[in-house]
Amino acid sequence: MNFEAIKAIYRFEMARTFRTPLQSIISPVISTSLYFIVFGAAIGSRITEIEGVSYGAFIVPGLIMLMILTQSVSNGSFGIFFPKFLGTIYELLSAPVSYLEIIIGYVGAAATKSLILGVLVLATAGFFVPLRVDHPVWMLLFLVLTAVTFSLVGFIIGILAKGMEQLQTVPLLIITPLTFLGGTFYSLSVLPPFWHAVSLFNPVVYLISGFRWSFYGIADVNVAVSLGMTIAFLLACLVIVAWIFRTGYRLKA
Repeated sequence: MNFEAIKAIYRFEMARTFRTPLQSIISPVISTSLYFIVFGAAIGSRITEIEGVSYGAFIVPGLIMLMILTQSVSNGSFGIFFPKFLGTIYELLSAPVSYLEIIIGYVGAAATKSLILGVLVLATAGFFVPLRVDHPVWMLLFLVLTAVTFSLVGFIIGILAKGMEQLQTVPLLIITPLTFLGGTFYSLSVLPPFWHAVSLFNPVVYLISGFRWSFYGIADVNVAVSLGMTIAFLLACLVIVAWIFRTGYRLKA
């Protein structure tokens, strides 16, 4: 394992983030904080509690997941897209660096950025609503698994995208709607039976449900199922990335 190569890619990607702190860090934290203010004031005044948890505190895990998912996909896709777009990816592919080391460097940096933002949003939420974390180890596990998984999703999108429009289409038209419809602002228990059953086909439901359970011990689906679905999604992403590098699809053309 070439740890120097991994460190070089990782440090380059992290340095790119800290060169634009307003766009990369401050803006996502502020935009997510606005959800606490708007939804906490508008809906929280009408829905005081959900399953014994105040509405403002109830939506915190979902909002953190919303930010983690969107930022992981964005960071992962932009990180690999620009070297491919500029042609510098060929220098990397011809260097004595394995595909695994490339993935660890880019995906590790993208996941790290998302985790930093997740911690900042969690800390910010403490100023608006009372929080508790019943299972901190599980919370960290779900955070890391989600950040890595969706950084891999972003990595795949960045490789397959032919232009900036395609790069932004999936996060805008797929990831964000799935997150909003995945129980970010409500419990699946309030849905009619038909829509409850439909929601179970949304993979984001399992991420948010498991993450919320780590906070308050309440979940829409069994936590073991949530963990299993998250790991299965991660493995599926790894299989796709392995196939892309093995065939060179959209990478060596």
